[in-house]
Amino acid sequence: MKFITLTYLSWIILVLGCSKDTNPSEGMSTNLRDIPYTPIIYEADIPEYFPQLEQPTDNPMTLDGVFLGRNLFYDPILSIDSSLSCSSCHLPDKSFTDQLAKSPGVNGKLTPRSSMSLINVGFYYSGLFWDGRVQSLEEQAIHPVEDVIELNNTWPEVVKRLKRSSEYPEMFRRAFGINNSDEISKDLAVKAIAQFERTLISSGNSKYDKVIKGLAAFTDEEQLGFDIFFDRDPELPDGECFHCHSAPLLTSNDYLNNGLVAAEEFEDFQDIGHGMVTGNRIDNGKFRVPTLRNIEFSAPYMHDGRLETLEDVLDHYNSGGQISKGKDALISPLGLSKDHLKALRSFLHTLNDEDFMSNEDFSNPKG
Repeated sequence: MKFITLTYLSWIILVLGCSKDTNPSEGMSTNLRDIPYTPIIYEADIPEYFPQLEQPTDNPMTLDGVFLGRNLFYDPILSIDSSLSCSSCHLPDKSFTDQLAKSPGVNGKLTPRSSMSLINVGFYYSGLFWDGRVQSLEEQAIHPVEDVIELNNTWPEVVKRLKRSSEYPEMFRRAFGINNSDEISKDLAVKAIAQFERTLISSGNSKYDKVIKGLAAFTDEEQLGFDIFFDRDPELPDGECFHCHSAPLLTSNDYLNNGLVAAEEFEDFQDIGHGMVTGNRIDNGKFRVPTLRNIEFSAPYMHDGRLETLEDVLDHYNSGGQISKGKDALISPLGLSKDHLKALRSFLHTLNDEDFMSNEDFSNPKG
């Protein structure tokens, strides 16, 4: 009887030990209740003249939630062959772009559009992606994993990997208070990624920001560019820039046709952009207005990366663009001189925010 009792106790100990295994085999659950769950609200560092950072009521930012999302953002575990991560197309030192016209996915195929910068993406309240097809960062985080060109994986496979990880169950516990690894889910994973992406906020230390705060002054050329950009001087030709790239985010968050693509009719656009989302033909050829913050570091430009330099972009707008059905009324020949264009470029340089790109809180937590 003593032998049986000891054997039974040994079995119990073995089972309990397995339930706490940090790298369980498939089908086994890790008990996480002994890991503390003490959520601490993440206080975002937002320039005082920025809009309020909205957060879903079911996904408030916490220190552990942001840390989990940061790990997931940089982890190739999300891709089918563990070769690419979210960061593969959104690199910190490139203002969270990859500086490519189109991005290669896991199979080497190219995405149909350029990777947008994620600077201040938490303030995009009118939809995300170039066409605006999703309304929240949580929803946005779902798509790259499932996209056959990008990460080409499935969420059930990703969740299985996360459950079997030696690190993630504890991180999910600390972030969301789950009791065992079986509770790890797609919903929690995308919530964490969204929390991290909401932290990607301008530092407020660009020269433009310092001038706004009264801590610096523009050069004469930068001031000229500023005046043209914001149509401040009646003696100067209007640049018409600020209508679509309004302060402080330097984007209006609208979807517009900027005359980039020639089209006699709404049906002539090969990529119909926002029209695919709304179903309205008048929205064909419209794409999200990107922010101009850190614009120097996000070349090439436009939704398909067709313009290589800022000079190309300025020349495009100065010319009034191509004949394009539904082109915004503000896109027309501007009559800016070479000196005016040079001044505009100098002003755009003042939007450089290198502190944002070197912020260690935004970097790969594993180096």
